[in-house]
Amino acid sequence: MSAVLSLSGATKRFGGLVAVNQLEFEVAEHEVLGLIGPNGSGKSTTLNLISGALPLTAGTISLRGSRISGLPPQDIARRGVARTFQLVKLLPSMSVLENVMAGAVFGHRRRWGEEAEAQAMAMLEKVGLARRAHAPVGELTYIDTKRVELARTLAGEPKVLLLDEWLAGLNPTELEQGIALIAALRDEGRTIILVEHVMDAIRSLCDRCVVMSSGSKIAEGTTADVLQDKAVIEAYLGADEDA
Repeated sequence: MSAVLSLSGATKRFGGLVAVNQLEFEVAEHEVLGLIGPNGSGKSTTLNLISGALPLTAGTISLRGSRISGLPPQDIARRGVARTFQLVKLLPSMSVLENVMAGAVFGHRRRWGEEAEAQAMAMLEKVGLARRAHAPVGELTYIDTKRVELARTLAGEPKVLLLDEWLAGLNPTELEQGIALIAALRDEGRTIILVEHVMDAIRSLCDRCVVMSSGSKIAEGTTADVLQDKAVIEAYLGADEDA
């Protein structure tokens, strides 16, 4: 499979702190890649570099062979990279439907008016929230706000979907629902980079994993192989491999 997204020597420094150090990996089309590691290892910073929220200090990031590093976030979004955030970022004065329509209007494939509304409704149906389309977002439960953000991200038909700890904070029932929803997206053939700490999700969803520690890549390979790597267990999983 050909690479949809590639990072070459991606580096981010904040003064004397190297948050991401010479990071290199590729994501194949239709692949779910897990980006894992302990807190502070540089995972979310890497997503910020890919999406353009932060500029690279050195290196390049390419989408289907064309460099996107250095472009503003809105241009990267229009080229087909979309993301969710650790802290859900919705438009509080708008309804559920209006929030998702924003993704249809400003995403990779841009729609307007009735076409944008139809696309938004289709994505709400996909995440199980069509019946709440006209509700204020302030009335939603925590998992439903995450569903809205995911639907908004999908509404632009991204080529690469970045999920930054989308499952964080969910109770066991919600977690099961969330994993099933991401699995359905995987089964549609979407290309996903999944930053996550929930090992059950990593095991069940990811084709391969890249493991980071202190800003550097320490392992890469199939999920099963990576999670048995001694360096990964020491750096991330600790003594309890089933944590």
